[in-house]
Amino acid sequence: MASFLAVHGAWLAGWAWKKMRPLLRERGHELFTPTLTGIGERAHLADPSIGLETHIQDIVSVLEYEDLREVILIGHSYGGMVATGAADRARERVAHLVYLDAFVPRDGQSMFDLQPEEARVRMREEARTVGGGWRIPPIDLPPDMSEADVAWVMPRQVMQPIMTFEAPIRLTGAYETLPRTYIYCSPPREGDIFGKFAKRARSEPGWTYREIDSSHNAHITAPEALAALLNEIAASRPDLSVPHN
Repeated sequence: MASFLAVHGAWLAGWAWKKMRPLLRERGHELFTPTLTGIGERAHLADPSIGLETHIQDIVSVLEYEDLREVILIGHSYGGMVATGAADRARERVAHLVYLDAFVPRDGQSMFDLQPEEARVRMREEARTVGGGWRIPPIDLPPDMSEADVAWVMPRQVMQPIMTFEAPIRLTGAYETLPRTYIYCSPPREGDIFGKFAKRARSEPGWTYREIDSSHNAHITAPEALAALLNEIAASRPDLSVPHN
């Protein structure tokens, strides 16, 4: 049995991993799906001060208060920023770091640093005109979502505090001693911004690279395939780590 902890993407929340819970449970695993501060059912806590550091501490606190160890930590999309920071801070509690079509930052980079210029400009303008100057409205959903999934997801998305995209991440490098897997959602997509991280995973040491036939939200649109892949990762647990003091 493995313990998975999934860090959701921007505008979504722990509820977005609902389909994955029974699928991993029936394979003998445990899945934790916390919601980051100011999002989803915690939207009432949103304020302009919430940034990337807040969300990293959210996940570190889950690891500590649930006393989780040997965790497979998953970051989806923006959640890759958060998972990287949490794994760097709580290296001793994490066994494997999985990026699901996610951003993979280097020390000092922000989410906006990893976005194309036109996306940064658009999001900042939308925050100014629609989000009261401090929140970014949700982007369009992937085209492969069923009508039922769209009806489920759309009303549950909330605006994202812009400081979570603006703030640079501070890393010691401890997370780089972990085995890391990049799962790339592989069909060609207009404006794909995750291919560059997939390329890194194929070329840098310490990585395992996998693909899944799904657009960006595989945990919603291809849950069975993703559960099977995560089960393989849990079973293999390649020991690529370097001893960390």
